[in-house]
Amino acid sequence: MSAICEICQFHPATQRVAVIADGHKREVLVCDVHRRVAERATTPPTPPPVSKQLVSKDLPMTETTSTPSPIGHGSHCGRNYEPQATQSAPTPISRRVVLGALGASAGVAGIATESVADTAAANPYADPEKPVLPRPTMTLDLGRTALVIIDPQVDFLSPKGKAWSAFGESITEHNTVANLIRLFKAAKAASISVVISPHFYFPYDSEWKYGGAGEIVMHHGWFARKDPLSVEGFKDSGADWMPEFKPFIEDGKTIVCSPHKVFGPQPNDLVLQLRKRRIDQIVLAGMSANLCVESHLRHLQESGFEVAVVRDATAGGKLPEGDGYLAALVNYRWLANALWTTEEAVRRLTVS
Repeated sequence: MSAICEICQFHPATQRVAVIADGHKREVLVCDVHRRVAERATTPPTPPPVSKQLVSKDLPMTETTSTPSPIGHGSHCGRNYEPQATQSAPTPISRRVVLGALGASAGVAGIATESVADTAAANPYADPEKPVLPRPTMTLDLGRTALVIIDPQVDFLSPKGKAWSAFGESITEHNTVANLIRLFKAAKAASISVVISPHFYFPYDSEWKYGGAGEIVMHHGWFARKDPLSVEGFKDSGADWMPEFKPFIEDGKTIVCSPHKVFGPQPNDLVLQLRKRRIDQIVLAGMSANLCVESHLRHLQESGFEVAVVRDATAGGKLPEGDGYLAALVNYRWLANALWTTEEAVRRLTVS
């Protein structure tokens, strides 16, 4: 078995680096990521000139001179670094410095650069230039693959819907409706199962005695139907399918599951429908990114399914509380078996 990095206990070790721990110098095995941390630490940046800084509104202006450490710590945090470079041996670096850079509990490096910051400012959804997490992927076997679409309904995806004020900007930004159409077309052309996990609320659901913020909001008429055994008033309502999706959903072949009620598929028959068809690979899309899509992703994975999320065939709410799509995207990078664009998903459905 190949050696692993002694710092993160995760990535393969590629070389030895000298560190100082408890006053003693010793060599440790490190991976490429943590080798770069050591390299950055060998050349401290030029200290800024003495400047006046306002420490707080209640304190006077004070003269301060601060020399940042190579990994971004200020002089006040107790993690300063004094370089001890030699030509004949690896450059010593304090293990405390390395662990401070990593965030020891996570075991991964957080190395910020101006170029990364500029990229994030220009596009907060762009993938990191220097990712640390592995990038898994999936090889589709269409005989055991399904396209699962969550909540493809008017209340989420139409300007006429009740949720548009919160989700409309993200839906427009990611071209969500058009990308869902592309996925429907590709799945139908590939003759794989297409499964809908919808959201419906009936009058008796309004009698729930408590709920989280998302539930409380949705109980203000979102996805409302009069009766589980009747479609009276369903057509063109907020609970109805987007008109663009109806040719695919109402073709007599698409599986429409019973409704999920909060965020995850635990209350409905999605897993049963998939298992009975011996499907264990899922291409996942729909609404909304950090609520129902992420909850379906988590439950499906923990039920033994392999799940690829289509990142631009979903969207999230944008509120003062935060950007739901960005929150979901971070978690998809940690959780999903693959994270694809619509273009990549369509290509894989076409060539598999």
